[in-house]
Amino acid sequence: MIVIDTHVLVWWLSDRSRLSKEALRAVEDALAGDGVAASSISAWEVALLVDKGKLDLSMDLFQWLKVADEIVNFRFVPVDHILAARSVVVPDFHPDPADRIIVSLARNLGAPLVTADEKIRRYPHVRTIW
Repeated sequence: MIVIDTHVLVWWLSDRSRLSKEALRAVEDALAGDGVAASSISAWEVALLVDKGKLDLSMDLFQWLKVADEIVNFRFVPVDHILAARSVVVPDFHPDPADRIIVSLARNLGAPLVTADEKIRRYPHVRTIW
């Protein structure tokens, strides 16, 4: 199982050329294995970006989310009360709440996080792939 960051989700579904070779291989291997997870906070981030005109999807947002939901071995993981609380106590991490939740999900699942985000990749308390 791997967890993917929001931008990896967007690139994976719309422009795989933006993913590193290692990131794409990790996603493909996980899809063929024990799965790929994204936090439901990523759906929120995508919706915000679309609403602000900072992200253009090739289809309606809700259709895009439906397409993602239908991918075999991919799932959105809801932000429950435990994950929300754990995101507050992530040690020595920057304050972005979405990143804190995504990092907490990876830590909670004991899974590597696929991300190009340098702040997250430098964070020693989560394994990353890029």
